[in-house]
Amino acid sequence: MSSRRAIPAMNRLLEDPSVAPYEVLVGRDALRELISAELDRVRAGERVPPFETIVQRLVDRAAEHAAASLQGVINATGTLLHTNLGRAPLASAAFDEARAVAQQYSNLEYDLGSGERGSRYSHASDLLRRMTGAQDALVVNNCAAAILLILDTFAREGEVVLARNQLIEIGGGFRLPEVLARSGARLVEVGTTNKVYLKDYERALSPRTALLMRSHQSNYAIEGFVDDVAPAELAALGRRVGVAVVEDLGSGALVDLRDYGLPHERTVQDAVADGISLVAFSGDKLLGGPQAGVIVGTHAHIARLRSNPLVRALRVDKVTLALLAATLRLYAGKASRESIPFFRMLAQSGDELRARALRITAAAPAGEIVQMQGRVGGGSLPQARIPSVGIALASAQPDELASRLRRGTPPIVARIEQGRVLLDLRTVAPQHDDAIAAALTNA
Repeated sequence: MSSRRAIPAMNRLLEDPSVAPYEVLVGRDALRELISAELDRVRAGERVPPFETIVQRLVDRAAEHAAASLQGVINATGTLLHTNLGRAPLASAAFDEARAVAQQYSNLEYDLGSGERGSRYSHASDLLRRMTGAQDALVVNNCAAAILLILDTFAREGEVVLARNQLIEIGGGFRLPEVLARSGARLVEVGTTNKVYLKDYERALSPRTALLMRSHQSNYAIEGFVDDVAPAELAALGRRVGVAVVEDLGSGALVDLRDYGLPHERTVQDAVADGISLVAFSGDKLLGGPQAGVIVGTHAHIARLRSNPLVRALRVDKVTLALLAATLRLYAGKASRESIPFFRMLAQSGDELRARALRITAAAPAGEIVQMQGRVGGGSLPQARIPSVGIALASAQPDELASRLRRGTPPIVARIEQGRVLLDLRTVAPQHDDAIAAALTNA
């Protein structure tokens, strides 16, 4: 059809049964703009496509526009704690408990025993003390905020001694030296890239020394001709000279991951047992909870943090506290801990994953079942690989296939290796297997 008279009118498209529902999803003005843009593309072409083709193009663009906001996706990348996909999924039990708190009044800052004002932090700090062996705990909105609070409280205009091999940069280009500078502290680097000794710290001490600091090498590893200072040695030096020792542990492991076939990751309990004055870690990494920055340490050091006016700017809301406390309670036993999605994913056996892959490919035989390697992610265990099973899709245009999967409902995020699109089932919740099968059939 080549006549320009065949170009449909705006109102006809607005009223089409396939297009009309998007008025509610994207708004009338936005829908009119999408239609206008599509009609401009039609006018610019040599031929006017069939009306049904114009409608389908418009529906595709409207659906993409409607999905532009935050939404759930299926993570088939094999990265368990994918920073770009929201890191740790929350346990249903924790979410249910938080919902109950959020939908009614709560004792957030109210002591039910005395009838007087209470502390919002007590709801998580009691659990954290029992689990880690620390004397006290404080929760802020993320781990970077926890480090900033510590530096602002103890090291403003003072010196922070840190090994050169721990000057980390985390996701988004945030560099620890820049955080130190913003806090008003002065960085004193010690050691070399591959070797640092206790004597390096001792030589760096001065009347201006405010903190001795350790930063967890969570997203890289140094191997070969290396030497480092044991955390307990650094803590002992701090006690000897009267300087607090702080550790940015980052990942927030509360259990020994060797139970799940992974290398040992330094736990919060390890750091507390080594005598570290203050330990900061994330809530949404290996802990498996909501985004939060947790600080555990001695009574005196946590008390100083609580007295800093900056705490109010960095505090977490009732929902985050409820989610964190509910997640911590799930650590009471192995079975309940594995209701946390991160641990449930780790606990899946290769046989279980292969059985799921067989069911999916039986319904949608487009893919090939293959062995693959996943990883923890989230700046944790950078060299560890997790054996897994998934589905490989051969395609002459793997980027286009992966893009179609991302634009589907629900969106599926895969990875591409050696010209194939890979769907790692370890990071796909079993309840999403049918959606994977449907997507493979459509693809």
